[in-house]
Amino acid sequence: MAEILFILTTIFVAYVVYAVVGDQVADMKAIKSKEDSHPAKAETAKPAEVKIVENKPAQRTAKKAPEPVAKAPEADESSVSKSGLRDPATGETASIPTNYRFAKRWIKEAMVKEGLLDKVYKNSELDDEANAKIKTALDSLLQMDKYRA
Repeated sequence: MAEILFILTTIFVAYVVYAVVGDQVADMKAIKSKEDSHPAKAETAKPAEVKIVENKPAQRTAKKAPEPVAKAPEADESSVSKSGLRDPATGETASIPTNYRFAKRWIKEAMVKEGLLDKVYKNSELDDEANAKIKTALDSLLQMDKYRA
């Protein structure tokens, strides 16, 4: 029974596609025949009047010599921290984390190892007091030459 239903459905779909495509082809032929029977009128465009304007050369002004730019004082390397932190054990470099949750594990362990924090905090243990401790510890870690990238 299912096979007969499938065959009838396939025949019906084929008939619908044939009817739709046949109508579109007939419409296209009718449109083409209408276009051929009524040729488009060619309109002649009137030439627009052209105004002639005389161009006078602009007066040239003397260019001033650019003023010398003062050089910026060179920054002391110790006052500016570089792009990130470097793990002295493995040599891996990481960007400075803006949030303790996204800091790499070795950065967290380095803060504990250096005595800046008492433990590695879990995400559930973070509160305002812990975040303040972590921020000062991270700033202290950035100042250490051992961890500079």
